[in-house]
Amino acid sequence: MTTLPRPALDLTADDARRIALRAQGFLGAPDRRAGVRGVLRHLGAVQLDTISVLARSHELIPYARLGAVGRRSVESAYWQAPSADEPSARPHAFEYWSHAACILPVEEWPHFAFRRRAYRDRPHWNHQLPDGAYDQVVKQLRAEGPLTATQLGGAKRTSEWWDWSGTKVAVERALMYGEVVCVERRGWKRVYDLAERAIPEPLLHDELDDTECLRRLVRLAGEALGVGTRADIADYHRLKGEQVDAVIADSGLVPVEVEGWSKPAWADPVALATPPRGRHRTTLLSPFDSLIWDRARTERIFGFTHRLEAYVPKPKRVYGYFAMPVLAGGHLVGRVDPAREGHTLVAKQVTLDGAKAVPAVAQALVEAAAWVNCTDVRVERVDAPELREPLVLELTRAVAQDLGRAST
Repeated sequence: MTTLPRPALDLTADDARRIALRAQGFLGAPDRRAGVRGVLRHLGAVQLDTISVLARSHELIPYARLGAVGRRSVESAYWQAPSADEPSARPHAFEYWSHAACILPVEEWPHFAFRRRAYRDRPHWNHQLPDGAYDQVVKQLRAEGPLTATQLGGAKRTSEWWDWSGTKVAVERALMYGEVVCVERRGWKRVYDLAERAIPEPLLHDELDDTECLRRLVRLAGEALGVGTRADIADYHRLKGEQVDAVIADSGLVPVEVEGWSKPAWADPVALATPPRGRHRTTLLSPFDSLIWDRARTERIFGFTHRLEAYVPKPKRVYGYFAMPVLAGGHLVGRVDPAREGHTLVAKQVTLDGAKAVPAVAQALVEAAAWVNCTDVRVERVDAPELREPLVLELTRAVAQDLGRAST
């Protein structure tokens, strides 16, 4: 690492936690007018994942911040193409590799030029590309418009997940290079189109050099995090530590020292300008939510060990297949491993941080149930058995209260 500047400000651990919560949209009044698109622009990246329990992760992200936003409206907010009635409109998002496969604001297309160049410089990428396949994919998209890999000629050669067809290899490589863009997900399949059609012309360029791209992404990460270490900032868009080092001094972020953090940190100067105040959200969080997707940061800020166990053998799971942390009062107060059976939301396993967490977990469950059109909540297992009855009673009260509001 380069020589570090002196911290401009000392923050308490509580300051840092509240700054992070506000930066991620969990403290203060939600910007409902900006809606889902506002959440996307504010976060800079919304991670995608195949798992769907209550809903897919990219739906859970705006729900956690805005409340019961319609699920269909979430998809249209991300992907809806401009209409003939709005000639000046433009696509709002594209999918690309950021923290992982992510939905990104379309205005950030130029700033991922560094990554597109890096992919183009790789002579090979996991799969062999059959002769002529790349040109054929581009030609077909140009002639026929947006298509899935299946429509292009087939996504896989066999039933094995990673046994891609030559067509799938070609179109994924074209996506990585930036000649093709994923313009939506249809039945969880990527829909591909030519970048020249999907990206607004003023943004369709790779003119920014690597330094300018990295400076922008480091600043965006700092703004989305509020405050973070070098590793936090690098992880947000999966940059290398040395890439962060090269630009952070010119990124506009401010060096700070945070109580209890063993590493130097940087903060968004706008976040430092006003104390973080307002109402805290109470909600279930996707394990892929950017508030908690970095395990080390989650432990440092919240004292909470978070691990996705979907890919852990069932006998070795501690908290459940898709354990969702519960955020309340600015803290992570428990976990719920949910499922759906008809119109019942099933809390298969609940972990509570003591009796004080019961009302918040009940509220989060009832609100989530209503969002996914469930009319009942059933609790199967509570890790602290003595808290099961209080939780069930609180759920009964919360459901009755929710029904009462609905009838008025």
